[in-house]
Amino acid sequence: MASACLTGPVKLKVDTGIWSRLTQVVALLIAAAVLLLVAHAYLPVIQQNERMRRDILRLDAELQKQAEISRQLHAEMDALRNDPATIERLAREKLGYARTDETVIHFDPASNSPATH
Repeated sequence: MASACLTGPVKLKVDTGIWSRLTQVVALLIAAAVLLLVAHAYLPVIQQNERMRRDILRLDAELQKQAEISRQLHAEMDALRNDPATIERLAREKLGYARTDETVIHFDPASNSPATH
């Protein structure tokens, strides 16, 4: 009796010529074209997204700046409502008021032109 040895499937190399290679190249080119079309379609969206992110950062900075100004103005209003020393200081600075026993001396601002002798 002859025994048959099974070693598994036999792989045959079939040369289909240039057509299989051309099919692979065409498939690769189609995949590259699809990727380029997708990238080209989404490029404006990506650029718009970046512009909007920059706008958000700029507006957040402006919002923080305006919030700080608002806090300062509220503190100033609170001082004007509740602090007599603040009112007295502003009356002296802005209106030139003084107490009866004080002498007020005003200085002219210095000029930038050279003095002539």
